[in-house]
Amino acid sequence: MKVVLSVEPVRFPLTGIGRYTYELARRLQNSAEITDLQFFAGRSFLPGLPNASDASGSGYSLKRAVQKNFLAIEAYRLLMPLLKARALKGHGEYLYHSPNYYLPPFKGPRVATFHDLSPFTWSQCHAPQLARYLQKELRLTLKRADRLITDSEFTRRELADYFDWPIERIDAVPLASSPEFHPRSAAETAEVLGRHGLTHEGYSLFAGTIEPRKNIETLLTAYETLPLATRQRWPLILAGYRGWRNEAIFARIESAQRQGWARYLGFVPAEDLPVLFAGARLFAFPSLYEGFGLPVLESMSSGVPVVCANNSSLLEVAGDAALMCEAMDVDTLARHMARALEDDACRVEARQRGLAHAGGFSWDRCTAQTLVAYRKTLESR
Repeated sequence: MKVVLSVEPVRFPLTGIGRYTYELARRLQNSAEITDLQFFAGRSFLPGLPNASDASGSGYSLKRAVQKNFLAIEAYRLLMPLLKARALKGHGEYLYHSPNYYLPPFKGPRVATFHDLSPFTWSQCHAPQLARYLQKELRLTLKRADRLITDSEFTRRELADYFDWPIERIDAVPLASSPEFHPRSAAETAEVLGRHGLTHEGYSLFAGTIEPRKNIETLLTAYETLPLATRQRWPLILAGYRGWRNEAIFARIESAQRQGWARYLGFVPAEDLPVLFAGARLFAFPSLYEGFGLPVLESMSSGVPVVCANNSSLLEVAGDAALMCEAMDVDTLARHMARALEDDACRVEARQRGLAHAGGFSWDRCTAQTLVAYRKTLESR
């Protein structure tokens, strides 16, 4: 088969969707089923798979600037698909796959990956102009797509129910943690952690975009209920890209920093992130809603105990290998974190369960199931 894969998400910052796109693209390059694989981004085909840099390019900066202006958003929304369609003209014999929701006008078979429905079901957690943009574009994707892929069975069913879309035309294809996420000794983490002022198993970790949906204020409230000695021994370290509507979150983080039990690292370079995970004593992720929740799986692959919320797709991703509770249950969240920090027997069991559970996910399996979705798409036309 011939495939055009959009690789626009492979850029700074390499968040979950960028990682998914990159890992999928790498493996599709080696697939015997694909006779011609073309990478597409913006309005042009690329000579090869790009690498995410540690600094945003001008295109990404422009997009972020555009998102702040309603007229610019509308102009971008209306013009960009036309430019993409012109660039894709003459490739109708290819299957086009967008791993990041958006499908431009295209005459050939079309597949899109929906990672979650937050622009619709959690629109209050997005900037209003961005939410409206996403809602308009994703509805167009639903009209254009021959088939859809989701990261989890939860999102597959949510998507079918919310839009009354035929569920038999949606495939749940789980993501995976990358090989760089694995257990490491104190000696192996010393250099990287030292640069960040951290020590092996000397901190708790949250990693993700700093935004309301991640429920960081509840995490801080729960952590603050732990004894001061516990918090100072294992401070809460937060790492991630600055998102939106986070003024109150950063006010809480700065207050905790002054008290000496929390610290925000900012966006951590991709090469440091697996070491940051492996060096943590605990990973805490009480998110309100996730389409998958890749950091949970990455922590388990790193041999780190996980405490997370029991909602949305997190039930699938964490399985029985995490300590789970309602996202807003401060008391239970605090008890789980205290246990994961202090109870050695619990820590050993959590590590074993997490490694075994994470072993059931792989990017090779993700790619194989994606190819199945491609074949179903081609067979249906």
